[in-house]
Amino acid sequence: MTEMTVAAESVPARVAVIILNWNGEKFLRAYLPSVVRHTPSAIADVFVADNGSTDGSVDLLKRDFPNVRTILFSENHGFAEGYNLAIKELAPYYKYSVLLNSDVEVKDDWLTPMFNFMESHPEAGAVQPKILSLTEPEKFEYAGAAGGFLDRNGYPYCRGRIFGTVETDCGQYDSPIQVDWASGAALMVDNSLYLSVGGLDKAFFAHMEEIDLCWRMRLAGRQLWAVPSGAVYHLGGGSLPASNPRKTYLNFRNNLLMLRKNLPRSGRTRRLVWRRLLDTLAWAKFMACLDFGNARAVVRAHRDFSRMQAVYDTDPRVDLLSGRPNILLEYYLLRHDRFSDF
Repeated sequence: MTEMTVAAESVPARVAVIILNWNGEKFLRAYLPSVVRHTPSAIADVFVADNGSTDGSVDLLKRDFPNVRTILFSENHGFAEGYNLAIKELAPYYKYSVLLNSDVEVKDDWLTPMFNFMESHPEAGAVQPKILSLTEPEKFEYAGAAGGFLDRNGYPYCRGRIFGTVETDCGQYDSPIQVDWASGAALMVDNSLYLSVGGLDKAFFAHMEEIDLCWRMRLAGRQLWAVPSGAVYHLGGGSLPASNPRKTYLNFRNNLLMLRKNLPRSGRTRRLVWRRLLDTLAWAKFMACLDFGNARAVVRAHRDFSRMQAVYDTDPRVDLLSGRPNILLEYYLLRHDRFSDF
């Protein structure tokens, strides 16, 4: 069951800013006020889509944020399907949506630069702002930084973050740039394109689902951009910390599924075999460090990938990883740990 507080005749804005929430009362209390304060009402409305929370989230919204519109689901649909359902509800009324994490704080007018860019660049299917760390505001944040890329093996990296090395923001990446993927921490999408490519893959549940979505948008002929003149501050790890085996499982499994879906059939098997060998090295590293929880997570990820991959009967015509750098080589052997080194 879904309840939604929106009516077509009451929607003059073009953008729906959607915060997906599940038992995140503390995040709503801490960060929603900044979103309400700094989101320009002339172009956007703020929504909270609640994924069947059992804490005090809904009561908090009703009591302290009566002007924030809500979409209330009766159960937890996960990150991917939660946003799919919310955007499906709102697409008849809004041209664009922003998928905004509940642990994001905004300052000043963060949204207008992205909105103006989308309006003036019809070839753009999605954009992201500059994403900085909430705890270390002088640094980029791991999940998106100043725009996302993929290497030839499908490893994601960012303008401002290579593997675990995060750069200080000195304005070095302040120009707009076309990217391979835009971060789901603050992702502005064209609603019609989002729905036409199938939205976020609910089988992913969470993690890397926005990279898969962006890959499909690019296969559909649209561009992805980072627009750093707007900035947000992301806490990160709001759902799962980086060292959590559940997160390791989802990242390893979903990365393989993403490659299976979006690479052309010719050469796909070879690329997947190579990636699974590289994942085996990651498993060996976990074992050597006596991190048995994450080692088991890698094994489960490969097992479940083998079970799930058959549902993806796709054969894209273009290999979007062709000609990309090898980040493992660049980072670990050549010691290139900044995006500007490439």
